[in-house]
Amino acid sequence: MNGYDLDRALQLSAGPEPGVLHGQTDPAWGNMVGPYGGVIAAALVRALLQLQCLGEPVALTVNYAAPVAQGPYQIACRAVRTNRSTQHWMLELQQQVDGALQTVVTATAVCALRREVWHCQDLPLPQAPDPQSLPRSRLFDSVQWLARYDMRVFTGGPPMLQDDSGHDSLTQLWLRDAQLRPLDLCALAAISDAFYPRIWLRRARWVPSGTVSLTLYLHASAAQLGEVGSDFLFGQARAQDFRHGFFDQTAHFWAPSGLLVASCHQIVYYKE
Repeated sequence: MNGYDLDRALQLSAGPEPGVLHGQTDPAWGNMVGPYGGVIAAALVRALLQLQCLGEPVALTVNYAAPVAQGPYQIACRAVRTNRSTQHWMLELQQQVDGALQTVVTATAVCALRREVWHCQDLPLPQAPDPQSLPRSRLFDSVQWLARYDMRVFTGGPPMLQDDSGHDSLTQLWLRDAQLRPLDLCALAAISDAFYPRIWLRRARWVPSGTVSLTLYLHASAAQLGEVGSDFLFGQARAQDFRHGFFDQTAHFWAPSGLLVASCHQIVYYKE
């Protein structure tokens, strides 16, 4: 195993039951409550790859049914249908809770053989300053997983970092692995949840909130991500609607070349 923090957190071993992989949360990826949601999504992608899914994961929906506790867990994976080009999976992340094995995260995934056909990208890379011209952002020192990334925010930092919050929910930044780990499908899944809740920016203050469901679309192939290497990704996130205790949050990620590599959509619970 290499020395990257992400790979240490994503170690999975096969159990005696078919399709069941065992892992352990890593405190280095701790969030305010339990592990960072992105590293959970990355573990699910790693499980699919380790079980030799058809082609590559292209879509993943993760439902955080309960807080994931620090400690051991298992991922039960089942391929429910395999077609010529696509394969559909159901996954459950389970932990011992009060002496019984309980499901705390459910997920569905689509894996596929990527084919070279006509293609077009309608969403261009926004204009942005060079990442090397920006200082590394210090966000929330008490949150462990943030130290795993080099983030350089230039639009829509947390309310305590700027004076113009409260007008919209847009954040733009450059980000990469702090250890310069090369980008791959697992790392891209981990990065997908890197934006703090949009309601913090829209309300210009801290509001109790948490992701309920996250859907990730992996547009780039593993080969294309390999060309990005350990370079920065450009990330942009904003919300569309805050209502009845929930808001949606959409994020997009581009390679410096302008290639759209992923899009992520979330529904987030908030409490007032």
